[in-house]
Amino acid sequence: MITSYWCEKAWLPDGLAAGVVVRAGDNGLISEVVSAQRPPLGARRLPGLVFPGFANAHSHAFHRALRGRTHADGGTFWTWREAMYRLAERITPESYLRLATAVYAEMAVAGFSCVGEFHYLHHAADGKPYDDPNTMGHALREAAAAAGLRMTLLDTCYLAGGVGVALVGPQLRFTDGSADGWAHRLSLSRDDATTRVGAAIHSARAVPRDQLADVVAGAGADRPLHVHLSEQPAENETCIEAYGQTPAELLHEAGALSPRTTAVHATHLTVDDRRLLGNSRTTACFCPTTEADLADGIGPARELADSGCPLSLGSDQHVVIDPLLEAQTLERGERLRTGERGRFTPAELVTASTRDGHASLGWPGAGRIAVGAPADLVAVRLDSARTAGCAAEQVLLVATSSDVDTVVVGGRIVASGGAHTRLGEIGPLYAAVMEELWQ
Repeated sequence: MITSYWCEKAWLPDGLAAGVVVRAGDNGLISEVVSAQRPPLGARRLPGLVFPGFANAHSHAFHRALRGRTHADGGTFWTWREAMYRLAERITPESYLRLATAVYAEMAVAGFSCVGEFHYLHHAADGKPYDDPNTMGHALREAAAAAGLRMTLLDTCYLAGGVGVALVGPQLRFTDGSADGWAHRLSLSRDDATTRVGAAIHSARAVPRDQLADVVAGAGADRPLHVHLSEQPAENETCIEAYGQTPAELLHEAGALSPRTTAVHATHLTVDDRRLLGNSRTTACFCPTTEADLADGIGPARELADSGCPLSLGSDQHVVIDPLLEAQTLERGERLRTGERGRFTPAELVTASTRDGHASLGWPGAGRIAVGAPADLVAVRLDSARTAGCAAEQVLLVATSSDVDTVVVGGRIVASGGAHTRLGEIGPLYAAVMEELWQ
């Protein structure tokens, strides 16, 4: 195992530095960060600019099978959702393991070191629990371990097909019947060295108002709690019609907004909604490439940050798996929305992509190149067709995952030269399982 890495340039907590040696201990944590103009004997050279590992704060692994299959016929988020349900019917624990392994390997090659899996595909195709009710979650955990990623498994409570709408068909795979049933199944899951178990409320439309507080209680006080929030105007309209409150107000009433909470999408918010999230220090997780693909809209990222919300980023349905493009698309969306450039500094985008993303997943020490942090390093080349000639501090705004040279997670190299060190090229990993799912 390589334990020393020499970085041509490194993004340290106090700024860029040239000639940096990072040493990892046997526990996978950084034991030393020192300056050195040349690589020490035995150290692995990391070219370009080395970032801390990126955090993918919002993932639905099985959605990756929809890439390239929902884009040609127009429609809306709601018609896309019907295609997602058809896919959900087909997945078995065995195919889920193979698909998720490819998804997480693709993430590792792109520079992610940790993933937050928003997991609601729980049960068999008829809605009945497997003999082990967490079988599908075990498949995800095994896939992340195979890809060399840390994971936060965000076990999701999903009880309704909409406000006052019963679950039908493939949606029955998602439900435990009640908040108590969900909490019992959640209680059977345990953290381990590379996986933390978190909780999620699917949305204010999928968990009835009278059970929201029960889900918050069932999640426990120490777990991360994530929730889809106001992704579509129709969600807001339905909640206001049924309850006289916005989804954010419902979550606030149930005690769901707090520093351990992450509101995913947070696209269509009122001024009062933004104030509730900011005052509670709830993280806002944007998934810009998915929000663009599904025509969700562009959320008020700058206003939420200014109100007190930390920001994180996720790839959601995985139309793209690229942490650099997610950060760029967040800034470009802000420019399109406001007509102003530089809405976020490169440093703010790095913080959202790394430190605050990891914190939202329950890994508060990660996302920085510093002693005691996980030894997660992502070397981005500065000599490619995209990056040559750019100022190093602005590389996040021009590079893509194609420029990622080497990825280290927990002190171990998991990807190099665009391939996974253990699993190889990513395309073949997808090919067989995709043929099975779509035959």
